[in-house]
Amino acid sequence: MNPENGFFGVAPGTNQKSNPNALQTTKKGTIFTNVARNLDDNTVWWEKLDKNPPENGEDWLGNPWNGKTSSEKGAHPNSRFTAPAENCPTIADEFFTGEGVPISAIIFGGRRAKAEPLVYEAKDWNHGVFIGSAMASETTAAANGQVGVVRHDPMAMLPFCGYNMAEYFQHWIDMGKKMTNPPRIFHVNWFRTDENDEFLWPGFGDNLRVILWMLHRCKGTVGAVETPLGYEPKPEDIDVEELNITPETLEKLLRVDKDAWKHEIQDIENFYSKFEQLPKELTDSLEELKQGIDKL
Repeated sequence: MNPENGFFGVAPGTNQKSNPNALQTTKKGTIFTNVARNLDDNTVWWEKLDKNPPENGEDWLGNPWNGKTSSEKGAHPNSRFTAPAENCPTIADEFFTGEGVPISAIIFGGRRAKAEPLVYEAKDWNHGVFIGSAMASETTAAANGQVGVVRHDPMAMLPFCGYNMAEYFQHWIDMGKKMTNPPRIFHVNWFRTDENDEFLWPGFGDNLRVILWMLHRCKGTVGAVETPLGYEPKPEDIDVEELNITPETLEKLLRVDKDAWKHEIQDIENFYSKFEQLPKELTDSLEELKQGIDKL
């Protein structure tokens, strides 16, 4: 599914504990941008890679840099790696056959502090296209300008779509009509925060706990709770064993906040107003969402 045949990721924070498979994938044939460099052995380094930054180093701007004494970061906060997928130690054998495999699910996601719950499933294909079209994230160091501003990025394709985005949405709708068993569509948000702006969900490898729920949904082996947003997990169906997550925290992660979503709907309407020919299926889904939130 990846035309680039590889993985593109943010370097800072990637380490043996947070993402060992990603780190292993970067060991050969990898392009690094805006990271620090150890001049003694010509290796790369970034913040939180390990606790041993180079002393004879070069920062991302090409300046001499001593990671042991400098107060400046060696790597840019948005420094990246691009690694061949074949390097990944957990890649499926089917990757190399060229035959492809059936797609069971599509996962959209945004970085949102308050509005979006941990996970929910679209009610059907058209509703899933609506979810993807309205997808948004709050800006981080990866985007120019102010941090924390909500930025719409439909299907994470806005920078890459070379034609009218409304037509792109219509192509998704049309594709749904051609499939007898379309993939289920989910939305995730690993970045919901509490009143102290602390993350409620641990993220990284523990995201597999949520993906496991999605797999059960695809197989029809677990139920769900219908909300105005879509189908959410029952709290007991998310495995939080050995996590420091209380039932109260899980409830916060899955809560649909009426006031937040009234604002969210207005924001989607403003975003949609930029398009002249939106598919009716999307505006119908927006109206259904509006009525569902009003009933909360």
